[in-house]
Amino acid sequence: MRIAVTGSIAVDHLMFFPGRFTEQLVPDRLHSVSLSFLCDRLETRRGGVAANIALGLGRLGLTPLLVGAVGPDFTDYQVWLKQHGVDTDSVLVVPGGHTARFVCTTDADHNQIGAFHPGAMAAACTISLHEVAERAGPLDLVVVSPNDPAAMLRHTEECRTAALPFVADPSQQIARLNRADVQFLLTDARWLFTNEYESALLQESTGWTARGVLERVGTWVTTLGAAGVLIERSGHEPVVVPAVPDVTAVEPTGAGDALRAGMLAAVARGAPVEAAARLGCVLASFALESVGTQEYTVGARSLAARLRGAYGERAATALAPVLGSLP
Repeated sequence: MRIAVTGSIAVDHLMFFPGRFTEQLVPDRLHSVSLSFLCDRLETRRGGVAANIALGLGRLGLTPLLVGAVGPDFTDYQVWLKQHGVDTDSVLVVPGGHTARFVCTTDADHNQIGAFHPGAMAAACTISLHEVAERAGPLDLVVVSPNDPAAMLRHTEECRTAALPFVADPSQQIARLNRADVQFLLTDARWLFTNEYESALLQESTGWTARGVLERVGTWVTTLGAAGVLIERSGHEPVVVPAVPDVTAVEPTGAGDALRAGMLAAVARGAPVEAAARLGCVLASFALESVGTQEYTVGARSLAARLRGAYGERAATALAPVLGSLP
């Protein structure tokens, strides 16, 4: 399966606050907030939702196409991605721009406060999926992840026009879009990914109930943090796949992107949805144990061992064909 991943490509600046954000909030002063946190350390890492998902797919033996816009400072990052199996030839380099920046502070409870500056990503709306397919060959699935809003709308429309299956992953951009646009991004998606908060926000933004959303998408996957993953399909009973237990979470940023990569890689190789969710949870557990969204390393043995430990021998055996091409 040829998967194109559209969305953000960024440099992450990750800071760590040893206290708790909630202890710094004064309930009767929330109308006027001015907070500053003295952080213990700063980590600068490669990131961006699309790049994170694409790298995860590459680590699992696929050759995804990364589609997004960056600045000329992307050179070293591009080499890194290519080394991990990602096709970056459809990435637009914007002269005079800079690659997007994400600044995120995590507290002792793994709560996060983040800010994102798009930089060159604002030009992503000029990228044509038709031209990507002309260069790389027919596409089987397109992931529409957080990006310049105009780019998300364009790529969704191109998928619909070409009857090309797509994944809707609007994430934090839900807050930037109006009702009609959010409805447009979801309708007819083969897959929809959200976390718990985004699930509620999405229903508020669209004006649709959960049932209404399910009538318009194929499979809705909601990440539940330490509780695992909720899988919902219209006409089916919801299923919860538990998370991998006893994971020492070092930094939560990027775990959701790893989960998406694991699920999509398994689906691309014919695994059923519950088995795919287990692989997604396992890949997310490795990402949680690393600082930076792309620093984790995996192989067939380590993945199989964690699958067995978390879900049993049968679960590992069911995913053996998926892991068979990995070292």
